[in-house]
Amino acid sequence: MAMTLRQSSTPYAHWEYVHPNSGDRLRLVPERGGLVTEWLCNGRELLYFDQLRFADPTKSVRGGIPVLFPICGNLPGDRLPLTSGEATLKQHGFARDLPWQLELLEDQSGVRLSLIDTDETRSHYPFHFRVEMVVRPLSGALEVAATICNANEGGEPMPFSFGLHPYFNVTDLSRTHIEGLAPKCFNHLEMSDAETSGQLSRLPEGVDFLTRPIGAVSLVDEAAGTRLQLQHQAPMDLTVVWTEPPRSMVCLEPWTGPRQSLISGDRKLTLTPGESLTLSCRYAAS
Repeated sequence: MAMTLRQSSTPYAHWEYVHPNSGDRLRLVPERGGLVTEWLCNGRELLYFDQLRFADPTKSVRGGIPVLFPICGNLPGDRLPLTSGEATLKQHGFARDLPWQLELLEDQSGVRLSLIDTDETRSHYPFHFRVEMVVRPLSGALEVAATICNANEGGEPMPFSFGLHPYFNVTDLSRTHIEGLAPKCFNHLEMSDAETSGQLSRLPEGVDFLTRPIGAVSLVDEAAGTRLQLQHQAPMDLTVVWTEPPRSMVCLEPWTGPRQSLISGDRKLTLTPGESLTLSCRYAAS
């Protein structure tokens, strides 16, 4: 591989991609769920990453950009009824726990992360699949495009949801604002409808809520004078907001479907054998 993508052992084992023109940098740990751990944009590190917790593989990751597939959120009893039987899927699915393949894009403009089914995944989720995620640092932005393919030759359609769970650095949660969300939301902590304004006022106390799409959403760090805009594309245009004080971070997450989508049918995605779908979003920093 060209020097645009190289391996490094410090401050933890990772691959480092540096854009040949802008110098913007990604750090990636493909064997830990295809995880992007850092995104340096215009000299500023935008992603929050708890390196100490990451060093303990028994703990879930807090930071970077975990990938949610084949579900977002959780299912009752972790079970998904299918025509062919029952699938067992833990919260947010298994993609964030599996090793992915990493390669440099042909034009060196970014990287491609790939995940395919294994005997283990098929024992829980009886489908052959392929997920290819292209991550490109653009000028002042990060573009992610994920193509999901049902690689079965026959059988029932493959149901799934897909989302990203990026953690962004903020200076002070009490001086952090989010603009562009719909006025109503669904509070995951109470599993009930709520007013978005009320949830936003509680960012420093900890929130977890989902809003339906009305357009781009901006995370404003008043103390730093910076703004990060999530530009969605349907169907990955739901927005989940999550904070976990005292961590100085906000998760601004694009999802395709709400929790339990694969049971309720609400924005449930399915692919027939051989069919594929590309989902994309963009984060623009200013």
